[in-house]
Amino acid sequence: MTKAIVFFDLDGTLLNNKTQLDPEVINAVTQLKADDILPVIATGRNIFEIKNVLQQTQIDTLVSANGAFIVLNGKPVDVTDIPRDVIKRLAVLVKNHDDAYATLNNQTDRINRMNENVKKVYHYINSPIPIIDPTFWQLYPVQMMLIIATNENDQDYLDSFKDELTFFRQTPYSIDVVGPGVSKKAGIQTLLSRPEFKGVPTYAFGDGNNDLPMFDAVDHAVAMGNGLAPVKDAAEFVTTENIDHGIVNGLKHFKLL
Repeated sequence: MTKAIVFFDLDGTLLNNKTQLDPEVINAVTQLKADDILPVIATGRNIFEIKNVLQQTQIDTLVSANGAFIVLNGKPVDVTDIPRDVIKRLAVLVKNHDDAYATLNNQTDRINRMNENVKKVYHYINSPIPIIDPTFWQLYPVQMMLIIATNENDQDYLDSFKDELTFFRQTPYSIDVVGPGVSKKAGIQTLLSRPEFKGVPTYAFGDGNNDLPMFDAVDHAVAMGNGLAPVKDAAEFVTTENIDHGIVNGLKHFKLL
């Protein structure tokens, strides 16, 4: 029987500043599982990007791609694809603004072209630049996109697709794009609606603005010491930074370790 469920953001939270897992974090997750506490990764990243994290932690329940791809015990239970006609129209708008975009699913990603912001964003998120293939979305399902651009045209993107897509600006150079109503919060609610999780206490650790909806979906919200001010304000408890034992201290505060 599951005693509690703990949702972890990755970047700036479960991962250190080199986007790696510290040994004490791996040990903490192992201890949670041994105590029948379910650790869940809730991230804007897609599964192919975090295979090393999954292998090291043996976590097999995820709310990935900002809630567009949900996995329980290693099996997909809810997947929201972006319709191809919507991608087609968004690609036109991206071109009109002289921006770039990436298309992603649980297996891989592609970009439509190379420019300076592409180089900047993949350096910023410490990930390799994808292969250029502007036709990828025509052949394969897509659960998430990135609009690769600074913020000059954000409002135009939001206004043009306000009922068809959900946007989260995650970096100075990119916006995460998923289907309508998709978010970490919605993904967590989908997972928690399962009968086996009824009445189970829930916790969430996060540091960024896209973690705020996640906080609304759980009983206890924990902000990292390196988190943004609005995230700290919304949290029940502010732990230390991700590089200063933040995960361990937060779990100990709630007597989960």
